[in-house]
Amino acid sequence: MARTVAHVIVDALKELGVRHVFGVVGDALNPLTDAIRTTDDLDWVGCRHEEAAAFAAGAQSQLSGNLGVCMGTVGPGSVHLLNGLYDAAKSHTPVLAICGQVPLAEIGSDYFQEVDNDLLFRDVAVYRATVTSPEQMPRMLESAVRAAVSQGGVAVLTVPGDLGDQELGEDRPTRFALDRAVTRPDDPALAQAAELLNSASRVTLLVGRGARDARAEVLRTAELLSSPMVLTLKGKEGFEDGNPFQVGQTGLIGNPAASHALDSGDALLMLGTDFPYRDWYPKDCKVVQIDTREEHLGRRVPVDVGLAGDVGATLRALLPLLEEVPDRTHLDAARERFAHWQEGQQRLADPHHDHRWTGKLRAALDNRDHQIRPEALAAAVDGHAADDAVFTSDTGMATVWLSRFVTMRGTRRLIGSYNLGSMANAMPQALGAQLWAPDRQIVAFCGDGGLSMLLGDLMTIKTYQLPVKLVVFDNRRLGMVKLEQEQAGLPEFGTELDNPDFAAVATALGLTGIRVTDPADLDDSVRRAFETPGPVLLDVLTNPEEVAVPGKPTVSQGWGFAIAKVKEILPSREG
Repeated sequence: MARTVAHVIVDALKELGVRHVFGVVGDALNPLTDAIRTTDDLDWVGCRHEEAAAFAAGAQSQLSGNLGVCMGTVGPGSVHLLNGLYDAAKSHTPVLAICGQVPLAEIGSDYFQEVDNDLLFRDVAVYRATVTSPEQMPRMLESAVRAAVSQGGVAVLTVPGDLGDQELGEDRPTRFALDRAVTRPDDPALAQAAELLNSASRVTLLVGRGARDARAEVLRTAELLSSPMVLTLKGKEGFEDGNPFQVGQTGLIGNPAASHALDSGDALLMLGTDFPYRDWYPKDCKVVQIDTREEHLGRRVPVDVGLAGDVGATLRALLPLLEEVPDRTHLDAARERFAHWQEGQQRLADPHHDHRWTGKLRAALDNRDHQIRPEALAAAVDGHAADDAVFTSDTGMATVWLSRFVTMRGTRRLIGSYNLGSMANAMPQALGAQLWAPDRQIVAFCGDGGLSMLLGDLMTIKTYQLPVKLVVFDNRRLGMVKLEQEQAGLPEFGTELDNPDFAAVATALGLTGIRVTDPADLDDSVRRAFETPGPVLLDVLTNPEEVAVPGKPTVSQGWGFAIAKVKEILPSREG
């Protein structure tokens, strides 16, 4: 019996190992969702907003390495997918978006809800096409999936509403052929890189997520060269735990040890990272970069030797050419600075910090009401979360506290909108993660601004009884924007949030809600949140004046902050 276009798509998704399709139902999707309804081992996850569906699909793809799938119906339903798809695209993770469209005969007539999907998704998708005939299947689907997987990006397949239930004239099995090649540079390029690194006396490594599958080779390189290892935020997951060379992150979320390790080296070896912040790279330093994507080589910092290839395969070929560096001065100095910085951070994370004499002095400046410090909340979560927990974090201050106080020990995983920098990603990504790993603990570091953007999908978590733990850093602020304004010498403006009691909202929606306002109750409340079965929202009122000092603070930032505080305190006489 001939299959319909919808069944060809759904059967292929099942064959690919896709377990969940995220979206909001709608008329153009009816043939597809009905095919999912009658297919075993492939579940429809009905979200309250398509943006959440796209984030959830992207999260599953990032965690599994396989294809994530979401759907949006005609017009606005597809438009709503866009932000989550941009996050997937910037994260270089394969996601297939199947979008509805008006009936074939009405395309181009400015029909009700008609949107030109091929134009709409032009910038975000590595592949986009509209199915106009059953005979184009499954070839068009195969092309979409191959593009998404091979290029690590988003493919958008648009299916008009009257096409999904049409039968194929000639039905054949789908063939995807998705094996990826593992490549390395040629020998002359490796010799050039080895010559540069061997001539340097102080080599620093900058390691990103692209090196995750080459942990052993990266550690051996650091050992051989006696190199401190600076990690990007996305590199925390594979390289933070049990690593005697790592010195944390650089950039605005980073620490002085990492900044010094970069600035004091005479050579930089970049491994699987496209770290974007040019101001944080060292000056007057030789650079070797290894990346699978040739277009990444040299686009952030001038590179003396660029090696296009898999990090693991490249290092296995490079290591025999490297000379051992017995002098550990560069490494030991960076590690000592890092240990000293960590000690100071742990003092801040102590719930009793503000009651000690040094804490009282600081609290008089930035926490007169002795509210809960976000450092203490992040540290408590780190202490109580499982060693195989999956963490998601909202962009902004929630990510700062996670980067500094949560250790990726054991088999912990970490994802966030770390390339796009979107708000509102942590909760829907946690939704997708929990469905991907139902037996693992999923912890979302939510900003109050981010959570409130897609608050409706708390109902999705309740509907599917997903036992996620949502930790809300409730500082009643868009905290990162506030910090940016003040560092520029501007008074805080437009960042204050008139929040509800998020725990009460969660309780009303059928989740367990826990609200914490007293530092003395913090640790017990975090423990209770993790011990409570089912979904829990932990709403913690944190200090809105907390300042995250960057790894390399400048005089202009400090002066700007001082000016901003004066402007905030004194009444404005302008106008």
